Amino acid sequence: KHEFSVDMTCEGCADAVARVLNKLGGVEFNIDLPSKKVSIDSEHSVDTLLATLNKTGKTVSYVGPK
Repeated sequence: KHEFSVDMTCEGCADAVARVLNKLGGVEFNIDLPSKKVSIDSEHSVDTLLATLNKTGKTVSYVGPK
C-alpha cells in the first residue's frame, strides 16, 4: 500500500484521480479529500502510480508506504 499527497480541492478533483486510477487497472484505492491523500493498494511500481496520478494535472508527491 502506498500513500500519495494530491492537491485536490473539490469532488471533481477526486473524480479525476479515480478516473485515471481506474484506467490503470489492478488498483484498489481510497481517496481522502479533506486531507488530500490517496492510498493505493497495487502491484504497480511507485513510478507508474506517480506518472498516472500526474495525468490529473494536480501536484502529486509520494508520502511513503502505508
